[in-house]
Amino acid sequence: MVASEKIRVASAITGWEGEQVLLGGPQGQIEVARHPDCRTVVTGIVGCAGLIPTIEAMKAGKDIALANKETLIAGGPVIAPMFEQYGVSMLPVDSEHSAIFQCLQGIPKGGVKKIILTGSGGTFRDVPLEEMRTMDPEVLRKRSTTHPNWDMGAKITVDSSTMMNKGLEVIEAHWLYGVDYDDIEISIHPQSIVHSAVECQDTAVIMQMGWPDMRLPILYALSHPARVPADLPNPRDGRDFGDWWKGEGKDGKLTFSKPDLEKYPCIGLAYKAGRRGGTMPAILSAANEQAVELLLTKVIDFLDISVVLEKAMDMAEAENKVVLEPTLEDIVEADRWGREAATLVSKTLKTAA
Repeated sequence: MVASEKIRVASAITGWEGEQVLLGGPQGQIEVARHPDCRTVVTGIVGCAGLIPTIEAMKAGKDIALANKETLIAGGPVIAPMFEQYGVSMLPVDSEHSAIFQCLQGIPKGGVKKIILTGSGGTFRDVPLEEMRTMDPEVLRKRSTTHPNWDMGAKITVDSSTMMNKGLEVIEAHWLYGVDYDDIEISIHPQSIVHSAVECQDTAVIMQMGWPDMRLPILYALSHPARVPADLPNPRDGRDFGDWWKGEGKDGKLTFSKPDLEKYPCIGLAYKAGRRGGTMPAILSAANEQAVELLLTKVIDFLDISVVLEKAMDMAEAENKVVLEPTLEDIVEADRWGREAATLVSKTLKTAA
């Protein structure tokens, strides 16, 4: 924090009782995360930058309301053992993982057969792959940043368009719930009313449903195990959606289908990275962040994203960059290398074109 910023902030908090301490940068994030008056830390910092403050909060005995994907996608091998070591919990804020967590309440240990992650299918869900290949690249770029159901930032919306968001959530689910990759499935659900489901060993399927609104998973993460009364949009009450229970409003239907892995190759890459383990998920996640940035800055086209990611993963194997039992330092380095690899691959694509 530069001097002018400190003066401006100091003047804004004039009159507060007690000592005033101004902090900034990564160290400031760490100090806030482990502050003695804090009981639950909402981790909303984007990327691997959120990993170290989360670790420090856990070491300080803070429960985590997880809104940062990289914490488990990249840091899973380091983070997972800390739950038991420091006696802390991690409640997901992400809508799909919140849904799974809610469905798991009351299911005994060993009672889960499969986890079913639902996703809207993104902006191209109704566009055939053959048509996408013939579309103008600039049209694809623009459409990839417009989501049919959710109002999100450009990066997350592009991830929804490639369904990489769903692939990365598979890796998260593996670490959050200790479920094997073979027992985690993805289902395209265009209405975004069912936010995910759990199949039990006795074949019962438990779903969590609600209007597409992030306030509910945030509220549940902070209030668990209580169910706090809230005036939020509800698919049953007729606001915005019609009386869904009576089949009124829109078409009154909920539909589900398997994703086309040729159309959404990023899903397969995420499963591959998760099964490979170690630092490979960190490399994939970082390479994806960089690839999306390259798309938004018009360096690559939308259909190049999966090509960049696959080639970056191949580079990681060829150059022995995958560490199977990583330290925190290994994960941070994998994140850096993954971004660099995506940039290098994009240059080869541009040269080939």
